[in-house]
Amino acid sequence: MLGVSVFVVDGGRTLSGEVRLQGSKNSALPILAATLLCGGECVLYNCPRLSDVEASLTILRYIGCTARREGDTVIVDTGSVSRFDIPAELMHRMRSSIIFLGAMIARFDRARMSFPGGCELGPRPIDLHLSALRDMGIEISEEHGELDCCVKEELHGANIVLPLPSVGATENIMIAAATANGTTVISNAAREPEIVDLADFLNACGAKIHGAGESTVVIDGTQKLHPAVHAMIPDRIVAATLMSAAAVTGSSIRMTGVVPSHLESVFPVFRDSGCEIDIDGGGVRISAPYRLKSPKLIRTMPYPGFPTDAQAPVMSMAAVADGMTVFVENMFLSRYSHVSELCRFGADIRVEGKVAVVDGVRRLLSANVRAHDLRGAAALVVAALCARGKSEIGGIEYLERGYEDFELVLSELGADIKKI
Repeated sequence: MLGVSVFVVDGGRTLSGEVRLQGSKNSALPILAATLLCGGECVLYNCPRLSDVEASLTILRYIGCTARREGDTVIVDTGSVSRFDIPAELMHRMRSSIIFLGAMIARFDRARMSFPGGCELGPRPIDLHLSALRDMGIEISEEHGELDCCVKEELHGANIVLPLPSVGATENIMIAAATANGTTVISNAAREPEIVDLADFLNACGAKIHGAGESTVVIDGTQKLHPAVHAMIPDRIVAATLMSAAAVTGSSIRMTGVVPSHLESVFPVFRDSGCEIDIDGGGVRISAPYRLKSPKLIRTMPYPGFPTDAQAPVMSMAAVADGMTVFVENMFLSRYSHVSELCRFGADIRVEGKVAVVDGVRRLLSANVRAHDLRGAAALVVAALCARGKSEIGGIEYLERGYEDFELVLSELGADIKKI
């Protein structure tokens, strides 16, 4: 039986130094799926070492691909594949495994898989994905928690209007449309930087995608794609988490490998809290005051609004800020699972529906807590960094889905954190 790992954090230490951001988790997963369209060896730089990435590589190997890692570089050869199914055990390892649906249909004209697993964030319906793919000529049967998909006559372009700018649906449509017959137009498309990164990879492989990062994306299908070399963008959510860690500890740290434009909705929250943010050609430095001020109101919104993935770690910052902060979570129904655990540290937080009201306290005290999802785990680590005394954080398997060697990164910045 495998042991269970925990983080032990002795809080109250000031952080300092420089850290280079890991590659984006939310770029790596769709790009790994999209390699199926290339039929050869793709080289992916800045690919983070995460359990979700390893789950994607396991899926690729299961269907007959070869995949190996050399440091932060992953080499995937999809030239020889033999299956169009993904077993339930692999699908359940991560919530975004549905991203393989469009890629497998584009490669095989068939796909069979169960519904995805992952963090429990409330409903994240995949009906947007399925409806769009049906418009592109795919017949989909849903029985006993499984999807059985096949192309009826041909995979063809379509005019698709998304009722909401779903990142996963936009990605699945883009991947499927890249080699479909004709032109696909996605209206109300997601605009996240990770959408642009996927489009850049597919275009490097020979796709014809225009408008990624805008609300209308046009994909002119091309018959065949070829392998390519690509570097993932840096992870903006890890950046926001590190900024939260610096803020709660009254620290000054510098992050390199940052794309500042990806954080334009995040910077104002930290500036409102009294932090100084300096942007230079090679990175971003955040310097926090001795006592934080309340950022007042934070609403999570689709990009370019404030990201839902940054809500939890920033709430830990608000918990020790002077004044009241109101959070409005507009993206997921169940994204406050970290609140009860933050209250164990002494945070003063009340939740009513999609609204959380945080009254900042002078200090947090150490506690033994457990994470229940990825970003909630990050919030608990941030809180423990400033809490007086020694805290133990369980459920770090969630954290390792999105943060690469996080305890080592924080240790190098001066935190007293150990994985046991």
